[in-house]
Amino acid sequence: MPVQVLIPTPLQPFTANEAVVELNAVDVNQLIQALDERFPGLKARLCDDSGKLRRFLNIYVNSEDIRFLDNQATPLKEGDEVSIIPAVAGGWSEGLQAQRIPSLGPGFGVAGEKRD
Repeated sequence: MPVQVLIPTPLQPFTANEAVVELNAVDVNQLIQALDERFPGLKARLCDDSGKLRRFLNIYVNSEDIRFLDNQATPLKEGDEVSIIPAVAGGWSEGLQAQRIPSLGPGFGVAGEKRD
């Protein structure tokens, strides 16, 4: 039962530059194993030594975060779309203040939110 796996750009060098891969798997664990069989060494990029997903990666099945499903035991069915998404981190720095987007005017913040 093939599922479609969307490979993020940072991992594409490990998948022969393939952005989309079709594999057979009944759950996310088996999918990770199938990815590693097709692209040796990829599992080490996705999982730690104990086999758990690395903290900086998120996996979605049909736009649902597997952390809110059955994690790596999340079942897959034919036609599912699995997205591997590297976590993005960021924050606010005083140095970024000079790059602020102009607000909409008095009473509105930089993202257009209403302020008192």
